[in-house]
Amino acid sequence: MSTVTITINRLGAQGHGIGNGPDGPVYVPYALPGETLAIARNGDHGTVMSTANISPDRVTPPCRHFGPDSDACGGCSLQHLADAPYHAFKRSLVVEALKSKGLVPDVGDLVIARPAERRRMVFSAKLTEKEFLLGLNRAETNQIFSIQECPITVPGIVARFDAIRAVGRSLATGAETFRIAVLETLSGLDLAAEGLKPLSDKQRRTVTETVLSLKGIARVSVNGEIVIEPQKPVIDFGIVRVSPPPGGFVQATKPAEEAMAELVMGHIGKAKRIIDLFAGSGTFSLRLARLGRVHAVESEDKPLKALDHAARNTQGLKPVTVEKRDLFRRPMTVQELKTYDAAVFDPPRAGAEVQVKELARSGIKKIAAVSCNPLTLARDLRILVDAGYRIRSVTPIDQFLWSTHVETVALLEK
Repeated sequence: MSTVTITINRLGAQGHGIGNGPDGPVYVPYALPGETLAIARNGDHGTVMSTANISPDRVTPPCRHFGPDSDACGGCSLQHLADAPYHAFKRSLVVEALKSKGLVPDVGDLVIARPAERRRMVFSAKLTEKEFLLGLNRAETNQIFSIQECPITVPGIVARFDAIRAVGRSLATGAETFRIAVLETLSGLDLAAEGLKPLSDKQRRTVTETVLSLKGIARVSVNGEIVIEPQKPVIDFGIVRVSPPPGGFVQATKPAEEAMAELVMGHIGKAKRIIDLFAGSGTFSLRLARLGRVHAVESEDKPLKALDHAARNTQGLKPVTVEKRDLFRRPMTVQELKTYDAAVFDPPRAGAEVQVKELARSGIKKIAAVSCNPLTLARDLRILVDAGYRIRSVTPIDQFLWSTHVETVALLEK
């Protein structure tokens, strides 16, 4: 380890400041462009020792848990950056990813995220000899920082931290670390614990008694199995109400979900037959069913059943059919796609390369691509563009405030 002085000239994809050291780039967490720093350098990683000049873009972080100290929460990485450069940075992640594949479409302004919007949070939890820890990992470690506040999270979750801790404590079987996904629903909080051993009958009784003594807990599950469900958790996808499966994927914020849905529906327009690939519990399918017939394809059984149940029990929708299918191993083929006017795909971070190759050869006129990973999106869009599709618009959407994650909706037509 050595001490050197560097000037930060840009932000990296992980939100670290990057400066040019004597042997190449050095990555410095919590540093901003324009700042000259004395750092303790360990390989290509630097820790700030002192700052000669402070960037005008640096602001006071809104959360007391945020900071460069080892004893700080690692849930956010960019609270110290002012709004305008932060928004520009988020947009640049999409622009640069597309450029890396030779794509230079117009990229719209970032749809911004605001504090107190995160309705779904995944916390780390652990019972120690002294206390029950519930929070997020410290930066670049597996150590839990037990939080007392969280400015990105909806008030309905923050106000029930004590209740969540009480449930978590009743679930803990030892000193193992586990996760609790917390989703705010219309009927209360849905708590989905993962990484625990199967509960004994005694533990089940303890969890049940704990939940019944509290207010605002709709369901508790462990490893996908429901332990207690005083109220069925319900969320709405437009006019349709859905009960997602325990731990099922739900967009992290309602405003981001609605922004994505508005873009997708505006593009699909008057299509009569629509296929929704990687459909989940119906984020897009159930909204699109107001426009035309929808075929929803998803690899997991439980979210597909939730989608199907909601469609069958909602009036005013066009017919919705469902299909359980692993689109990575068995994509919808050109022959199967020929009856559809429009397609939507919203895959995991790995993207949809195998499925997109089939879409590229199809005659589908309109495609809406939704992605949480600009790099795999760029790869997939390159395939479609090479097959004759035109990118009409690209919209970056901030769903994970003060992080380096960005959602994107790209709209294409042939």
